[in-house]
Amino acid sequence: MKRQGGFTLIELVVVIVILGILAVTAAPRFLNLQGDARASALQGLKGAIDGAAGIVYGKAAIEGVENQASTATTPPTVGDENITTNYGYPTADEDGIVAAVKGFDEDWAYASVGDPATSLVATFLTDSITSSSDSDAIIATECYVTYTAATSDSEASTIVTDTDGC
Repeated sequence: MKRQGGFTLIELVVVIVILGILAVTAAPRFLNLQGDARASALQGLKGAIDGAAGIVYGKAAIEGVENQASTATTPPTVGDENITTNYGYPTADEDGIVAAVKGFDEDWAYASVGDPATSLVATFLTDSITSSSDSDAIIATECYVTYTAATSDSEASTIVTDTDGC
């Protein structure tokens, strides 16, 4: 009787199991889904900040305070939430942009930059980064959004994302 060459069923099953183990361990390294999700979430936050800043500017224009600079004693405010503004755009602090974006203080870690605060950086809440974190810790993540308040009546606020570390 002639013996046929080929693989046995057990050999084929072992190869399939080994390929499955390799796929489970190697796939996350090739597919950085968590990083993409974090970068997308930051883009969503950027859009929320941009939209809120635009709405606040519109309210400031209606109330006639779009050309007023913020002062330490009496910053101009708009809306029922009393959002503080600088040249019509929200200031870069808790009374400004954080109050303008609903859920900002619950879902994101943030910190003001500069004295007085001219920018605000925000990133994901983690065990080591909380809503009261300092700006250096947030910037060190290289996965954050920076909101910079308007500095004159001819310059709008800016929003920039850094997704290098996501």
